[in-house]
Amino acid sequence: MTGKIKRMIDIIIEKRSNGNEVLKNTTRTKLIIKGYNPDRWTLQSEDDPAKIAELKQIARDMGIEL
Repeated sequence: MTGKIKRMIDIIIEKRSNGNEVLKNTTRTKLIIKGYNPDRWTLQSEDDPAKIAELKQIARDMGIEL
């Protein structure tokens, strides 16, 4: 399957920001610092199970249910 990481990143940003642009940018920055630049991932990007697990942990740490 491709694009799962991109969809997960988008969900994290949307749920964490809840429509607030400042929180959206802050969340994007946090993901970039952790190695997940939202602009780097596309719906055609190959999914890596290790990266998916890492993103799930990041979401849990942010209090987000994926």
